[in-house]
Order: sequence, then structure tokens, then C-alpha cells
Amino acid sequence: MHVASPTLHFSRAEYAERLDATRIAMEAKGLDALVSVDPSNMAWLTGYDGWSFYVPQCVVVGPDGDPFWFGRGMDAPGAARTTYLADADIVAYPDRYVMSDERHPMDYLAGVLAERGCGQGRVGVEMDNYYYSARAHASLDAHLPDAELVDATGLVNWCRIIKSPAEVDFMRVSARIVEKMHERIVEVMEPGVRKNEVVAEIYRTGIIGVDGHGGDYPAIVPLTPTGIDAAAAHLTWDDKPLEVGAGTFFEIAGVFHRYHVPQSRTVYLGTPPQHFFDAETALVDSIAAGLDAARPGATCHDMHRAFITELRSHGFDKESRAGYSIGLSYPPDWGERNLSIREGDLTELRPGMTIHFMPALWQDDWGLEITEPILITDGGAEPLCTTPRQLFVKD
Repeated sequence: MHVASPTLHFSRAEYAERLDATRIAMEAKGLDALVSVDPSNMAWLTGYDGWSFYVPQCVVVGPDGDPFWFGRGMDAPGAARTTYLADADIVAYPDRYVMSDERHPMDYLAGVLAERGCGQGRVGVEMDNYYYSARAHASLDAHLPDAELVDATGLVNWCRIIKSPAEVDFMRVSARIVEKMHERIVEVMEPGVRKNEVVAEIYRTGIIGVDGHGGDYPAIVPLTPTGIDAAAAHLTWDDKPLEVGAGTFFEIAGVFHRYHVPQSRTVYLGTPPQHFFDAETALVDSIAAGLDAARPGATCHDMHRAFITELRSHGFDKESRAGYSIGLSYPPDWGERNLSIREGDLTELRPGMTIHFMPALWQDDWGLEITEPILITDGGAEPLCTTPRQLFVKD
């Protein structure tokens, strides 16, 4: 399968460091091989980038050498174009395995694992993952009688938690993109404008990008509920005209080469009731408290305690977590599924971590979101965006 030289976004040395870190984590868990089905982990390990995660696919890491990619035959050229892997390490299954009641791609993978000496011992699989089905697990279990399948959910995700300088550079581009997206939202929000028209401008701005850098598609669609709908965290949009007397929050992300920087702001058309201004003050002050506590050596628990103490002093409370790690992601989520900013999470904050600090409020019949993506540095928390930290009001 000879194709033109692949497009890699990182150096081979950086990919080698990622593979080394993964093998260290595998050794600590006593794994002889790892089957990673998470497309974000697959991309992080090999560079693979394609909209093929709707069918079974994975990257397999053995005890030595390069990993191998496993996927649908028609996607193998995509692996050749986006990874550093040799042809021999791009393994395709025939299309008769796709959407079949008679056979499953993991039946085929089991044979490949056996041929490559990875079909015995302790084999890690990502059991609690969007892309690993019960049938996939049953197939591997049935066809690898000499292997013990071990839950390795999150193993690679935790290896990804400290961003390299190159990754941070990508996220700074994403931050500039999401700034432009919020600027455009405030420009186009007017009574009578249909919500879907605003979302179209969000997509247009995000994909055009900034400074010659084109944007990518987000792992989560724009979340844009208005009025009483904003009491719910994850509603999207409709085609109704915007009306005076309601607030709309916009939870969106700028994306560059799959690296996400999400940020939320709220726009109110008309004169907001006092509780919106009270909530704005509470969120702005509690964000400042959380950022001040987000220093190397502190924990996620410490950051949350500073935030929630300040928030409660304003008469508000928040049960859900107040943040999560961000970076390289594919649908349906832009979080990295490792640390959380909440009580009891004792993960130590370290330079290079990137976090969506997410202190949103969802009340009985309204909602307000003001959030900040941050980078942990030697000196503390650095906001990645310059979007004004406020409730935007358009009279």
C-alpha cells in the first residue's frame, strides 16, 4: 500500500515518547498488550485521523516495536496518509465483517493478535469506552482463549494529561478561534434572528479559523439553549427567532488539528433581571478564586474547594463537577476522561495540564455559563482566551 509521504502533526520523537509513556503505564498494570479503540488515543499514539470510528477499529500496542492500526479496508489508505506506521503495521479487515450478524471485526482481530504474539497473557481493553461494544468484548473473549482481558479504560487518557509544547501551540490556535466565535455571536445576536442562523455563523467562524490556520469540526455540537431551556445543560438549537427578555448561553469550542479549547459565555437580549447580574458576579468571583488556587502541587480538590467556597458565599451552589481535562478529542466528547475539578479528586495539578474550568449555573428556569479554558504553568493557571469574563447584554 504505497502512498505519498504521510502528513504528521508531530515529530517521530514525540510519538516515540508517547509510546514509551504508554508502555510504562502498561507495565505498571501488568499488561502484555493493549487494544485501544478510543479514536483520540489512536490519534495520540499514531497520528491516525479519520471519520471511521462508527465501525470497529483500534491501535494495538505490544511489548516492543511500533504499534499496529486495525480497521476497515477502505480506511487503510487513510491510516497510510495520517500515521507514521509501515505498511505491515496497517492491518485491514474485509468489508464482509462490517454490519454483519454473522461475524464481527473483532473475530478477525483475534486472529491477527494471535499471529503477532499478542493473543495470550494479559491484554488490556477499554471496557468503559464509547467505541467498545458488548459484542466486541464477547468476540475477543471467545476468540482469545489463552488471553485474560483486563480493563484498561483510561490508561492512555492519563498518559495524555500533560501536553507537550507542540500540543500547547495547537491549543493556543484553538483559543484564538473560539475567541472569534464568541465575538461573532455577540455581533449577530439580535431579536428576530433565528437561532439556527446564529449557529451557522458559529460553524462558519470556527471552520474559517484565524491567522491562516483553518478550524476543525468540534467533538460536541454548539450547545445554545435560550430562556427556560438554559436550565438544561446540553440542549442544542432550533429554528425559532430570538426574543427580547431571555438569556442564551453558548458552550462552544475552537478546534485546530483535533485539539479543542472550549469556552462558554451568555448573551442576554434586553434588560436582564437582577438574578442574572447576581449570578454573573458569583461566577466571576468564584472563577478568580479557583484560578488562584490552581497552582502546581495543588489538587483538583483544592481548586474546587476554593471555587465552591466563593460561589456559596454569594448564595449559589453547584453539584456537578466544575471542570475537566481537555485536548485531543473526537465525537461525542471534548473532555479527556481523566481528571475532574470536584471534591475528592486528589489529582495533582502539574505544568502542561489543560483544563476547561466549567463553573456554570443551571437554575429552575434559567441558566448562565461563564467558563475558562486554562493551562497550568509553573506560575499557576494561565487563561488560554482573552474573551471578556462577563454576561453580555444587548439592549
